[in-house]
Amino acid sequence: MIAGLRRAFRLARWFVTLEIGIWRSLFLWVTRRVPGRRPGVETFAYSRDIVPILAAISAVSTVELVVVHVLLPWETIRLIADVISIWGLLWMLGLLASLRVFPHLLADDALHVRYGTTVDVAVPWAAVASVTARRRGGVTSRKSVWVDGAVVTVAVLKQTRVDVVLREPTRLELPDGPETVTEVRLYVDNPRAFVPAARDRIPIPR
Repeated sequence: MIAGLRRAFRLARWFVTLEIGIWRSLFLWVTRRVPGRRPGVETFAYSRDIVPILAAISAVSTVELVVVHVLLPWETIRLIADVISIWGLLWMLGLLASLRVFPHLLADDALHVRYGTTVDVAVPWAAVASVTARRRGGVTSRKSVWVDGAVVTVAVLKQTRVDVVLREPTRLELPDGPETVTEVRLYVDNPRAFVPAARDRIPIPR
């Protein structure tokens, strides 16, 4: 029972964090801000393939909002339906915004592998042995971050395009807690630009 309560607490905390992050992302998107972007930091997007899907869902939600408002004859129920529909539409736009305002970062000290507001895995450059472009598909997990043995995967639509191999087993902070890993796989829209930019930041062993 205690274990169940802990899982419920973690789920509730995750939901609250996600909800706050969605609305924050919408604000950042409107104000054209990208957290972490500053001189010397390169940003790389990962949302190109998923944006059309979210945009289509948002468009359908907009049409649904209008149709439901017109068809419902009861004012109170219509108002409740309108509020729920508007909340759902803004939430979806916030989710879309989170993928745009939280890109991957190539900072001076680390590679920050992101996915929306809930994932930011910092991989120190000193721990990186190699960065290569490799398309992988068929990720079976529904989670944004999936750990399989010593490999952590941050996929988009169950795909990754870049492999980051570490010099030795390294403990990284993941959303579900720290894990010791030897490889990080991630999705990026433009691996041809990402890979050489990342390689330039790997320190040469002495």
